[in-house]
Amino acid sequence: MKKILYFLLIFTFGLSSCEKDDICDANTPTTPRLIISFYDITTPSVKKSVTLLKVMGKGQDEGIIFNESGTETTKYLTSGDSIAIPLKTNEDAATFSFILNSDESNPGLTNTDEITFNYSRQNVYVSRACGFKTIYRLDTQTPFVRTDSGNDGIWMQDVRVFNPNIEFENETHVKVFF
Repeated sequence: MKKILYFLLIFTFGLSSCEKDDICDANTPTTPRLIISFYDITTPSVKKSVTLLKVMGKGQDEGIIFNESGTETTKYLTSGDSIAIPLKTNEDAATFSFILNSDESNPGLTNTDEITFNYSRQNVYVSRACGFKTIYRLDTQTPFVRTDSGNDGIWMQDVRVFNPNIEFENETHVKVFF
């Protein structure tokens, strides 16, 4: 009887010394993406959906995936009024091509603008399970540089920084008027 009690006591102390599993909760905010919302240039307070928008990072072969369940050609396209794009965690600038009407069936309607976002980075400790996340702040002097990389006219008529602090994904950081 003493042996069983002794065994149970050691077993109980052994279990109490185990640590909780370190699993990063899916709801824990991690490195945020840049949120861009699109607006009508004639009525600046009204959001406007883009048509078949494809966003590609400079030097990338494929676009940013907007539609996981889409086909190979449609998963890189979106027709919404807001998008979320990742910034680089190891550099202070990221360049993207924004391709409007990126439907290969009618290349004459396609229009490409390029924007380089300039920012500073800060690594912030989240938890032992999640590690660090990077938060960004758009440069106050030159937050972005916009060019017409396709020589087809600028479709993004006005670009404005709405919130330069990129810490969360529940707010618009940049507004594009077209």
